[in-house]
Amino acid sequence: MDQSNTPLFSRLALHSEGRPISFHVPGHKNGMVFSKKGKSFFDEILKLDATEITGLDDLHDPDGVILEAEDLLKDLYKTDKSFFLINGSTVGNLAMVLASINEDDIVLVQRNSHKSIMNALKLAKARPVLISPEYNEEYGVAAGLTVKAVESSIRQYPGARALILTYPNYYGLTYDLKSIIDLAHAHVIPVLVDEAHGVHLIAGDFFPESAVELGADIVVQSAHKSLPAMTMGAFLHYQTGLVPISKLKFYLQALQSSSPSYPLMASLDLARSYLGTYNQEDLSYLKTELKKFSGRLDKLGSIRVLTGNDPLKLTIQSWSGFELQTRLEAKGVYTELADPYNVLLVLPLIKRNMGHRLEEAAEKIEEVVSTIPNEFEKPVLTIRNKGISTLSASYKEMDNQPGEYIPLEESAGRVCAEQIIPYPPGIPLCLPGEIVTIEEINMIKSLINQDAKIQGGEYLHAGKIKVFKSWRI
Repeated sequence: MDQSNTPLFSRLALHSEGRPISFHVPGHKNGMVFSKKGKSFFDEILKLDATEITGLDDLHDPDGVILEAEDLLKDLYKTDKSFFLINGSTVGNLAMVLASINEDDIVLVQRNSHKSIMNALKLAKARPVLISPEYNEEYGVAAGLTVKAVESSIRQYPGARALILTYPNYYGLTYDLKSIIDLAHAHVIPVLVDEAHGVHLIAGDFFPESAVELGADIVVQSAHKSLPAMTMGAFLHYQTGLVPISKLKFYLQALQSSSPSYPLMASLDLARSYLGTYNQEDLSYLKTELKKFSGRLDKLGSIRVLTGNDPLKLTIQSWSGFELQTRLEAKGVYTELADPYNVLLVLPLIKRNMGHRLEEAAEKIEEVVSTIPNEFEKPVLTIRNKGISTLSASYKEMDNQPGEYIPLEESAGRVCAEQIIPYPPGIPLCLPGEIVTIEEINMIKSLINQDAKIQGGEYLHAGKIKVFKSWRI
């Protein structure tokens, strides 16, 4: 198939060029009715903001240009079926989990999964078995799973109905996913992968292999994270006989808006074409420009530059990730995230001779780095590896148990009743039903002291955490 084709975008553009008179939703009537304050910004995009009228197809029952666009996506990734998602990877994660398991099913789950995975397990009322990842000592962050850990979990829970993984992690770190997939398939266990940060991995041998290429059953990707797509644009890839596609389609239409954004879907069509036409010359140009950028930063004495497995993820390590991020923002350089040690930069997937601002960014980073301390400590791992663990109570039991707020310092050994999620990256530090540990208390206190953003923990600012009232370990 010709990946330069953009059937959905092209049809929308053609529709707009006909200067149609709108007596249908949305209310802005192709941009004619709109606030003067924002009109200059929104004017062109509103011309594409249509609805399911004749010729523009229907996301939830496609048989025209949307189906053509999704077929091109399927052809690019070589899957059985691929879908556009308009509610982000979050909705893809929810749909793939709910389609793959039933209530009370045992599910093997990578412990450092995104909160959307954990929310899906709660909605499904499953019985999660949490597998702790290895910790990367260089970065000071959770990485991926080992084959040995997955093998042990399958041996302990042979009735598991699915294995849920995250690959690569937020920092672009990968692991031996192929061996884990093969192991799970040998036990007829479907592998569901949150590949939110890996949509671009099929662009060439410069990148690690994608979970799709490695044979995962269902893979969810955030197109907007590294492709030129609008925020909330995502893909879901299906290639399995272990999960009914009818269930997957049901949950996709049930969980996504019945009024999908056409500009967003058009951006997915364009982003797919952008990736589908990425060639060796583009890859060579990208390699050269990224090497110049990282090489320039690598010469600075006050930071350490970590490139990881995915070259689009560059981590700058310093004496304080949070402080470095604040100083960079003061210079107009906005990074993806900061943690106690690191600042993460998501680099652009540029094509040959395409303009970029990497050189300008390097100059600004040099200015900032010249003002920070020259020495910093190696990251210290403060969270104990929990091995293979389960929740102390089922989701049903937790729904019927009262909670109480107690001082954070007194919560060790109590059963947590709320999610504590440093965000980004959105990986829960504490989950409802898990035992709160001393290490987690210290980590939470450290994050609070550094003004890190934490989702959940309604009264953490007051030094309190919610635990279940009647359960004590």
